[in-house]
Parts: sequence; structure tokens; C-alpha cells
Amino acid sequence: MTAQGIAPELSAEEVRSEPAPPPLRAAEAREAAAAFVARLSPAPSARAVQNLVLLVSELVTNAIRYAGGVTALSFGADHGALHVRVVDPSPAHPQCRVPDLTGQTGGFGWPMVLRLASNVTVHRHGNQGKTILATLAR
Repeated sequence: MTAQGIAPELSAEEVRSEPAPPPLRAAEAREAAAAFVARLSPAPSARAVQNLVLLVSELVTNAIRYAGGVTALSFGADHGALHVRVVDPSPAHPQCRVPDLTGQTGGFGWPMVLRLASNVTVHRHGNQGKTILATLAR
């Protein structure tokens, strides 16, 4: 933020990373993602923005539901990609499950993350949790 409280426009030539407050709900993460991409110049494609918002929503929902919450959230961008980093307190690696078509127990989120992102890495921090970094085309 600048002294006036207005975020500067971000150039695609720069690699930028911005932390966001750890969300308590997926809606807060979607709002943070939308606010981040709104400051990028040039703007990412509409499809990239939609995919980023959906991706962060799924990652945060999974962290809240299965991993004890989100301890850190940040977004990044460079000339060709958007990045989202979600940290949670569980060392357990996300698992693909058979989707429940009745909608009772889920099973759609992690496969969706893997389809939307061009790259997903999971870094365990011993028994102290993990960081998931997902990258998608800008």
C-alpha cells in the first residue's frame, strides 16, 4: 500500500506476492483473490480470474473442512502466471476421493484443483502443517 492507502498497479514484468489475512470462510478468500487480480496490469484474462477465484475457494474450503483452517494465504503474479499459496496446520497430504454425487460428503474439490492449476505442489512442514502452492496461466 502507498502512503495514501491506495495499492499501486502491478506490472506484468514484476513478480509480485501479496499476503492476505487468513480467511475464516471461502467467501473471504474469493474476495481477496478478486481484489488482488483487480490491481494487476495488464489484467489477466476473464477465464484466468474465474479460475483463480474457484481455485482459491476450493483450497480454502478444503483447508477449513479437513485441515483445521487456514494459517496463511497469499497471491502472486508474474508475466505468465497467477499463484496462490495456502498454508494450513495439518501435515496430511490432500487426497482424491470418490465424489459423492448426493452432495453429502464432497470429493470434488481436490480433483478440481488439480484440473484448474497448471502446477500444484504440496510442501509439508514436518508435523507443523503444509503449504499448497497452485499456479495457473495468466
